[in-house]
Amino acid sequence: MKGENEDETGPTWSNKLVLFVNGKKVVEENPDPEMTLLTFLRRKLGLTGTKLGCAEGGCGACTVLLSRYQPHSGELLHIAINACLAPLCSLHMQAVTTIEGIGSMATKLHPVQERIAKSHGSQCGFCTPGIVMSMYALLRNKPTPTMADVEEAFHGNLCRCTGYRPILEGYKTFTKEGGCCGGRGVNGGCCKTNGSTGLGSSEEDEGTSLFNTADFTPYDPTQEVIFPPELMILCKNEGSLPLCFRGERTTWLQPTTLDQFLRRKWEHPEARVVVGNTEVGIEVKFKNMVYPVILAPAFIQELNAVTHKEDGIMFGAACTLSHMGEVLRQAVETLPPHQTEVFLSILEQLRWFAGQQIRNVAAVGGNIMTASPISDLNPVLMAAGCKLTLMDKDGSRVVQMDDGFFTGYRKTVVRPQEILLSIHIPYSKKTQFVCAFKQSPRREDDISIVTAGMSVTFTPGTDVVDDLKLSFGGMAPTTVLAKKTASRLQGRKWGEELLQEACSSLAEEMNLDPSAPGGMVTYRRTLTLSLFYKFYLRVLQKLHLQGVLTHEVDSKYLSATEIYNPTTPSSVQVYQAVPKGQKQDDVLGRPMMHLSAIKQATGEAVYCDDVPLYENELYLALITSTKAHARIVSIDASAAECLPGIVCCLFADSVPGSNVTGIKQDETVFADRQVTCVGHIIGAVVANSQPHAQRAAKAVKIEYEELQPVITIQEAIAAQSFYEPIRTLQSGDLEMGFKQADRVVEGEMHIGGQEHFYLETHVTLAVPKEDGEMELFVSSQSPNDSQSHVAKVLGVPANRVLVRVKRLGGGFGGKESRSTVLSTVVAVAANKLKRPVRCMLDRDEDMLITGGRHPFFGKYKVGFLNSGKVVALDVSYYSNAGNSQDLSLSIMERALFHMENSYRIPNVRGRGFLCRTNLPSNTAFRGFGGPQGMMIAESWITDVAQSLGRPAEEVRRINLYMEGEKTPYNQILHGLTLDRCWNECLSQSRYEEKRAAADFFNKQNRWTKRGIAVVPTKFGISFTAAFLNQAGALAHIYTDGSVLLTHGGTEMGQGLHTKMVQVASRVLGINSSKIYISETSTNTVPNTSPTAASASSDLNGAAVQVACETLLKRLEPYK
Repeated sequence: MKGENEDETGPTWSNKLVLFVNGKKVVEENPDPEMTLLTFLRRKLGLTGTKLGCAEGGCGACTVLLSRYQPHSGELLHIAINACLAPLCSLHMQAVTTIEGIGSMATKLHPVQERIAKSHGSQCGFCTPGIVMSMYALLRNKPTPTMADVEEAFHGNLCRCTGYRPILEGYKTFTKEGGCCGGRGVNGGCCKTNGSTGLGSSEEDEGTSLFNTADFTPYDPTQEVIFPPELMILCKNEGSLPLCFRGERTTWLQPTTLDQFLRRKWEHPEARVVVGNTEVGIEVKFKNMVYPVILAPAFIQELNAVTHKEDGIMFGAACTLSHMGEVLRQAVETLPPHQTEVFLSILEQLRWFAGQQIRNVAAVGGNIMTASPISDLNPVLMAAGCKLTLMDKDGSRVVQMDDGFFTGYRKTVVRPQEILLSIHIPYSKKTQFVCAFKQSPRREDDISIVTAGMSVTFTPGTDVVDDLKLSFGGMAPTTVLAKKTASRLQGRKWGEELLQEACSSLAEEMNLDPSAPGGMVTYRRTLTLSLFYKFYLRVLQKLHLQGVLTHEVDSKYLSATEIYNPTTPSSVQVYQAVPKGQKQDDVLGRPMMHLSAIKQATGEAVYCDDVPLYENELYLALITSTKAHARIVSIDASAAECLPGIVCCLFADSVPGSNVTGIKQDETVFADRQVTCVGHIIGAVVANSQPHAQRAAKAVKIEYEELQPVITIQEAIAAQSFYEPIRTLQSGDLEMGFKQADRVVEGEMHIGGQEHFYLETHVTLAVPKEDGEMELFVSSQSPNDSQSHVAKVLGVPANRVLVRVKRLGGGFGGKESRSTVLSTVVAVAANKLKRPVRCMLDRDEDMLITGGRHPFFGKYKVGFLNSGKVVALDVSYYSNAGNSQDLSLSIMERALFHMENSYRIPNVRGRGFLCRTNLPSNTAFRGFGGPQGMMIAESWITDVAQSLGRPAEEVRRINLYMEGEKTPYNQILHGLTLDRCWNECLSQSRYEEKRAAADFFNKQNRWTKRGIAVVPTKFGISFTAAFLNQAGALAHIYTDGSVLLTHGGTEMGQGLHTKMVQVASRVLGINSSKIYISETSTNTVPNTSPTAASASSDLNGAAVQVACETLLKRLEPYK
C-alpha cells in the first residue's frame, strides 16, 4: 500500500492502463484523461460499429457492454454503458464488448443481430448497433426477460426511423411472452399475422407475417463469449494499483483505498470527483469546463458498501443507481410494507431516471453532489430525511439532507477537502406515507421540468398531520422545502380544508420570477399544486385502506392516483400480397430484408465517418457566430493559432472561388462582414485532431457591432420582413362564398418548428487529388448539389469534383440542401492544405447550424352552411424561413397545395408569406410543408364542427372530395378512393364502438381522459419543379452473370437500394443475390435530383427498369 507521504509519481502509482476489448488485451501507457471510450474504439482501434449520436448519453448509439470481475463477491458484472461518456481511464482491469465482438458476417451472427435484421428492425441502421448491444446486455443478465425488461433496456436508446414496432416485435421472441401479443391484435387476433382477421379484405389481398420465427437461430446463453481468463487472473492476483494519468490539460488520479482518496482530496481540494462521468462529461464537452485534476474513486470498497441498519439502508456514495435500485427492490420484497414507502418512491423515480446505460454508471453520491436544481432524486431524499456522512482526512461528520444542505446553485455545505462517504435512507414509519413525482417533456430519459418528494406522518390512529415535508426541484436555484406550507398544515386533519389551505400556501410560497431560467413559469407553479393534489388523493386512499377514514375517494378522482404502468405495445401491419402464381424467386412485392440489415446489425455497415483515417488526415472545427444579427468588427485568431496541433484558420478570404452559395445564392460559405443568425459560420480551424480543432475554434475572439434581430414570425410581420414572392393560390369567388355562408368563424394557429435529429449528424471527408480533383464522402440526400456547390466554391468545373455517398444515418429532408453548408467549408480546407480533411458535427453544432422544420402561423376565415358544408375559406400562412430562402418557397407552395386537405371547398384563397428572420435557415423536413398546411386545415374544420355542435368526423365526411371534383390548383381527381378509405377505416377500426367507450370512460374519470379521432390526408408526391422529376441508372452485367447496379438515389434507411434490386431482379429475371449496389456517386449517374419528395422509388425504379430492359434487348441476339 502507498505510504502517506508518497505522491503520484511514486513507484506504486501506475500510468499503465490495462483493459480487454472483444477478448483482446489492450495496454495504453499514460492515456489522455479527456479521451472517451468511444473515441478510443473508433480512432485508435478502428472499431467503428459503435456510433456517435449525441455525445451526452441520450441516444444510445454508442452502447457497449462493460464486464468486470468483482473480487469481493467473486461474481461477474455485465452492464450496458454509453461509450461517449465513459472515460477511457476509468476502464482499468475491465472488459469491453462492442458490436463487432458478438458476431459478424464472416463468422456467425449472434441471435440478437439476426433477429433485428430479419424482423425489419433496421432502417438507416445508425442506431442499430446500440440497440443490439442494449438487448445483448439484457440477455447476459436475464436470458429469458419479460417485455417490460426489454422496454426498460431500451429507455436509453433512440431510433429515428422505425417507430420501434419492428424492433420490439423481433426482440419479443426472446421473452417469456415468446412473441405472442396475447390476442391483442385486430379483433382479438394475433398481431403476428394479417390474414383472416376481419379487416374487410379478401385473404388474397393481404400479406402474411413479415417474418417467420422458425428461421431464427435459437438463443443458447451457454454459448456466450466468456470473460477473458487472463483478466480474471489479473484481477484475482494482482488487484489494482492506484493510477495516475497526465494529459495536456487534465490529470487523472484513481486511488484504490479510502485513505489515498482522502489524502488526494486534501491535497487537491479543487479536484472534481468522477464515478460515472455522466455530469462532468457533459460539462467538459458542452460547457467548455476544464478540470486540472480528476479524482476517480469508483472502486474503493467503502464507497461501494451497502449496509443494512436497524433504521434503514446505508449506501456508499459510489453505488450506482442500478445497484441501489436492485437493493431497494429486494428490500421491498422482504420488509413489511409500512417500512418501504421511501424505497418505493425512490424506485418510482429511478424508473424514469435517464436510460439504463446512465443508471448503470451514475453514482447516487454524484446525483447529490451535483446539486442540480432539477434533480430527480434529491427532492425525495430530502423529504425522507436522509442523512449524509461526510469525511476528510481528519474525521467524519453526519449532516441532514434538508433545506440547509444546498447553499446555492450547484453548491452544498460540503467543504472542498471533504468527500461524501455514504447516504443513509431510512425506513418509513407505520403512519408515514411518501410519494415522489417527476414531470418532464417526455416520460423516458428526459430532464425534469418539476420534481417533487412528499412525506406526511400522522398521529397514530388519526388523520391529523404530525409531520409534513414537501420538497420541490425546478422551483428555485436549489432543491427546496416548502417549510411555510408544512408549518401551516401541522396538526390539521387530512381533508378538503387542508387541501385548500395547502394549495393557497404553495401558490404563495413556490413563487418564480417571470424571467426564471427554464421558462414555463406559470406551468411550473401550477405543477406544484397539481403534484400536491395527487399526493393528497393517494394519502387519502391509503388512510381509507388502513381504516383511519371511513369514506372512500370518489371513483371519478381515482385516475389522479394511478401510477403509470404502460402495457406492452402491439400492432398489426397490413400490406398487399403478391399475386397468386408469382415465382418464389421473384422478390418484387415481398417483405424482403433490407440489403444492409445484417451489416448494420453487426456494425459492419460503413457510414461517412467510418471511412478509415488517411495517414495525413486533418480535422476541421467551425467558428460560428454568437450573435443573431451583427456586423463583424474584428476577428482575432492569434490565441487559437498558438494552441497545440493547429494547422491553420480559414475565413472568407480563404475561398478560392465564389464565397456565395445556397439554393438561391443568398448565403455565404463564410460570413463576410456581417452575421445573420446565431450559428452563422464565420470561419474554421484545421488541426491534427478533433479536440485540438474544437478548442482552437472556441479560442478565436470576434468583436461584433450588434444590430436589431428579427426572430419570431410576429416580429417579421410587424417589420414586414418577408422574402419575395408572396404566393397566392385562389379558386372560385371568395366574396360570393362568404355571402352564401350561414355562419363564419375565424381563428389562428401557431405551429412550432422541429429538429431533424437524424442519428448521424452532418459529416464530410474531403480528399484532394491530382489536377484539382476533389473527392468527397458526404452524408447527403443530394450528391449533385454537393458537387455543384463545391465546384463553384473551389472555382473548378463540376467534372473535377466527385461526391460519393455509401449510405446515410437518416436524412428526413435535413440533408437535402443543408449538407452543402459543411461540405463546402471542408472542401476549401482540403484544397488549401492539399491534405484530407474531415469534419463530423457534434449534435449541438448540428442543431445550431442546420435549421429544421419551418414554424408556421396560420390565420383563417371559414364560411359554412348549417349542414356543415364549407363554402368559403380564406387562409394566410406565415413561415419562419430563417436567414436564407433555401427551399422555403417550395415548402410554402406545398403548404398551399394542402390548405384544404381532403375537403372540397368551392371558394378558396390561400396566401403564403416567407418571414425573413435571424434564425438558421429552415429547410426540408418530412412532409415538406404539407403537415403544416393540413394541421391548420384540421383546426378550422374542427372549429366548424364545434360551432355546429356536431361530431368532427361527421363534418369531415360531409366535406370530403368526391370523384371528378377539382382542386384549387386545377387537378381533376380521377380514380379517387377517399370515400372508400374513409368508410373502411371507420369499419375496420370499430371507430364508433371505441368512440363510445372513450366517451363513457371520460364521464367516469375526472382527470385521465381518452380520445380518438379520424383524419383524412391528401398528400402529393414528386417535385413541384417538374424538371426534377427525372432519374438515371447504370447497370453493368459481368461475364460471370453478376450485376453491378447504381442509380441517382441515396440510401438513408428507406430501403431504396433494396427496392432497386427487386426491380432489377424482376426485369432481368435473375436471383436478387446476383445484383449488388455499392454506392451513389456523381461519376456514375450525373445530374441527379435529390432523394426527396416521396418519389425516389418511382423515379429511380423506372430508370433501373429502362436500363435493365435496354441490356436485355442488347443481349437478345446472343441468347
